Amino acid sequence: MKTYLFLAQIVLAAALIVLVTVQAKDAGLSQMFGGSDLGVGRTRRGVEKTLFQATIALGVLFVLLAIVTVRIAG
Repeated sequence: MKTYLFLAQIVLAAALIVLVTVQAKDAGLSQMFGGSDLGVGRTRRGVEKTLFQATIALGVLFVLLAIVTVRIAG
């Protein structure tokens, strides 16, 4: 049982890394080094919004799985 929980955590961690990296590609170089976007507001739409929500969902799932793993392996 523990082995499956650990494997699930590894898969979730890899998926989170991929989602976060894909989102970071949309940021411009000036924003990456602390520059400003001249006050232009952006809203997330379409695929960007879906990636953002999937990242949140996977993050919550990862934390919950980590808590369950600690309880069982305890």
